[in-house]
Amino acid sequence: MGDAFIRHIELLGYEKRFFPSQHYVYMFLVKWNDLSEKLVYRRFTEIYEFHKVLKEMFPIESGDINMENRIIPHLPAPKWFDGQRSTQNRQGTLAEYCYTLVNLPHKISRCLHVVNFFKVRPDDTNPVTDSQIKKPEVFLLPQDAKKNPTDITGPIVLQTYRAIADYEKSSKSEMALKAGDMVDVVEKSESGWWFCQLKNKRGWVPAAYLEPMDGPDESEEQEPNYAGEQYIVQKSYTAVEEDELTLKEGDTIEVIHKLLDGWWVIRKDENTGYYPSMYLQKAGEANTPVKSELRNRSAPPRRSTIRNAKSIHKQSRKQISQETYRRNSKKYIQSRRNRKENFQNKANVIIETNEREENRPKAQPAVPPRPSKDLILNRCTESTRRKIL
Repeated sequence: MGDAFIRHIELLGYEKRFFPSQHYVYMFLVKWNDLSEKLVYRRFTEIYEFHKVLKEMFPIESGDINMENRIIPHLPAPKWFDGQRSTQNRQGTLAEYCYTLVNLPHKISRCLHVVNFFKVRPDDTNPVTDSQIKKPEVFLLPQDAKKNPTDITGPIVLQTYRAIADYEKSSKSEMALKAGDMVDVVEKSESGWWFCQLKNKRGWVPAAYLEPMDGPDESEEQEPNYAGEQYIVQKSYTAVEEDELTLKEGDTIEVIHKLLDGWWVIRKDENTGYYPSMYLQKAGEANTPVKSELRNRSAPPRRSTIRNAKSIHKQSRKQISQETYRRNSKKYIQSRRNRKENFQNKANVIIETNEREENRPKAQPAVPPRPSKDLILNRCTESTRRKIL
């Protein structure tokens, strides 16, 4: 395998830390060429020092010799005192800087200086903390701001969820949980895997194992849509439970209910059942490396497989049976067929009417009667009267 290089850097937001004194660090999700994703934290002063060394390494590309040749992006110097406002306002510039940096020629974007700076450090996974001081405050970039880094509207505080049961991780990128653990959710994915942090630990956790602090999260889920959205199966799956469907790659299905645990209710012909959302792709959407990478992971556990009587999900969460899905879906299919038949019948009636009208003999124009001699003598011109005399 070749040398490691960075394929994408995404600024997630920043943290306000209180140990050893109050300061701010930016949170970056770094995606590597081996398809791994690592979360790293950097102070702005560190980033600026990194930037200065990069300029010294590539004087032509930094514009030191001729400004017209500059391709390394600008980065403003840190202020004498960096408070929360300046940390927040700088996010747009920093997000744009990282995007440009990764897309520079390989001799710059893949040099050791760049690679080593964004590698995971011990304090990224185990930050120095003091149990007597309150935990860091996390502020995330809004989703729209990530798409347009120049438009930063303000911070978003992470949501805190509680683990409803023990979870043992099955890969390095996941995070183990104990029932009752309080985690902050950094990213919610439709796949049913959520990126969380717990004290000094971070990793992917099945959404099925988490519940919000204030009540069931059924309000976060969409209502069933029996009209269905068309999706294409990108990876085959063999049903394990009776209420799941077995499908092959390339099958076309309709999604009728998107659930937070990553197991969506789908319809294939007249059959309904659960299927991992991470193996589906909306019809007409282009495939991406991130989606392809996601499909290499195992499907998350289903919420119905977690046994914990104390969970508020068990006590008050709305449950829709598979029979209800099947019955309502069948009604919709039948009504759609009826509409189609009525439309066809109306079309056939119009066609038959048109055919009858085309086959009917066309009426000939009536020939008016010849005017009488007296009428011609009284009303016509002299030349016409001469012709009848």
